[in-house]
Amino acid sequence: MSEAQQESVTTVIVAGLCNLGIAFAKAVAGAVSGSGAMLSEAAHSFADTVTEVLLFFSLRRSSRPADAAHPFGYSRERYLWALLASLATFVGGAVFSVNDGIHTLLDGEELGDPLLSYVVLAVAFLLEGTSLATSVRQIRGESRRLGVPQRRYVRHTADTAVKAVLLEDAAALVGLLLAFGGLLGAQLTGSAVWDGLASVLIGLLLAWVAYVLARDNASLLIGRALPAAMRERIAAALRAQPDVEDVLELVTIVHGPKDVLVAAKVDFRSLATAEQVEASCESAERAVRELYPAVTRVFLDPTPGPGRPPPDGRAPARPGETAGQRP
Repeated sequence: MSEAQQESVTTVIVAGLCNLGIAFAKAVAGAVSGSGAMLSEAAHSFADTVTEVLLFFSLRRSSRPADAAHPFGYSRERYLWALLASLATFVGGAVFSVNDGIHTLLDGEELGDPLLSYVVLAVAFLLEGTSLATSVRQIRGESRRLGVPQRRYVRHTADTAVKAVLLEDAAALVGLLLAFGGLLGAQLTGSAVWDGLASVLIGLLLAWVAYVLARDNASLLIGRALPAAMRERIAAALRAQPDVEDVLELVTIVHGPKDVLVAAKVDFRSLATAEQVEASCESAERAVRELYPAVTRVFLDPTPGPGRPPPDGRAPARPGETAGQRP
């Protein structure tokens, strides 16, 4: 397991332990105070704990080396488990919270002493802030190493485990503020409407987080390309190699945060020898890997450019004519 993967595991473990302790505290406070918003927050934290367990499992499974049955490795498996984690956030947190909030709005509830809830919310805010600081520190370090803005890194990163922890911790802090507002509003007005409204808003917030994570993981599971700017830099690096005339087609596929495949159809100089083409391919692979160390495989296909005769020396086929019809 690489240093970056180990750092991701640490981030996930810290978040999971914080969420588990917070979940039990919120559940007790919600039962004592009768607050639906606190019970929604307890469901939120339990859902986050399940998410961290699945993310931890995904990191361990995806770190296995390639074998004969899986020549490209197991990197994409992390996105399968991360996708399931986003569904756990939606079902375990969002659905429960919205349902509980609607029930409170329609039927009302008897509110008890909110003091314990306020204490739990304060402690939870500190713990969630600690977990968020851990993920932000990792993101800051990775974005600095890659030389990209932090916002851009979060938007395009293939390390969805860190992104999941960041979004869930940020959503948790917002959820705590909503729960506090619901409790305070219900205490000041004597109406449970505020508490029910807070539960619904917490549920909608979790639904948004689940949607964002599910969308990103599904995209990576299907097979997502590198951002356009990175593809252009790779194409430029290929064109700069000896005996390369042009890059006719470039395909990139992200298998994992540190596992990217690059394949290209390359038009080499017509008079280049086989030895020169081989040397140029080796030089191109080194250049691409130096540019982006996450690239693990580079496949180059020598292909004649438009209008250039193929290796057999025959003229290219005219529109509507197949290769077998050419003289």
